Amino acid sequence: MPRLAGKIAWITGAGSGIGEAAALALADEGAVTVLTGRTADKLERVAARIKQQGGEGHVQPADLMDSKQVQAVGAFIRNSLGRLDILVNNAGLNILDRHWDKLTPEGIDQLVNGNLTQALYCVTVALPMMRAQKDGLLVHTASIAGRLVGGFPGPIYTAAKHGVVAMSHTINQQECINGIRSTVFLPGEVATPILDKRPNPVGPEVRAQMVQPEDCGDLIRYVACLPKHLVMSEVWLAPTHNRSYIAALQQKL
Repeated sequence: MPRLAGKIAWITGAGSGIGEAAALALADEGAVTVLTGRTADKLERVAARIKQQGGEGHVQPADLMDSKQVQAVGAFIRNSLGRLDILVNNAGLNILDRHWDKLTPEGIDQLVNGNLTQALYCVTVALPMMRAQKDGLLVHTASIAGRLVGGFPGPIYTAAKHGVVAMSHTINQQECINGIRSTVFLPGEVATPILDKRPNPVGPEVRAQMVQPEDCGDLIRYVACLPKHLVMSEVWLAPTHNRSYIAALQQKL
């Protein structure tokens, strides 16, 4: 019997990359999935893939930076599915003009709202349902930039992802008495479409050496299948061919 049979999983940023991979992995374990993102066509494509593998996917498009739209997805889950067992809080973004010499107030708003605020909105929707069940798991996609301060992600993205890390740990501190577990996932470089938003995009050979979306999906599946008495508070996943490490080694030569 699939390990997540009877569970409801809400995945944000589900139209591509890590979110798509997580949705497919959780559906493969028997979870009913709710797919949210800004582009309905992408979500429909993922739902079709889930159906092909014998699963069930509900498409719920939303701009998660709009709290009312987040609440509307929550209402759908509550009224149509009756519970929420897993939130994969994965949606995020970056912009080209990400460094201090080019940042604008509009860019700052986009980065903070797109990486931290929308994650907070989703948590406020998920927690009441999970409290009522005395059970629930939240998995938040942050980044290694949520722990380390480096160059290429940009200062605001880095600050927002640090906020996601702090958010997740405070959930465990305050909600453990309700049977709720929160995991913050810190991937290194992942070969997803967000790479196209970098000032200097890399080619397919470099991307092939990175963490792949399916690797992330498998890790999220593992976390979701842990028994209720365990919480993986924080987990990192980085490529063996770590370009940051290699750059530092080259500087020493």
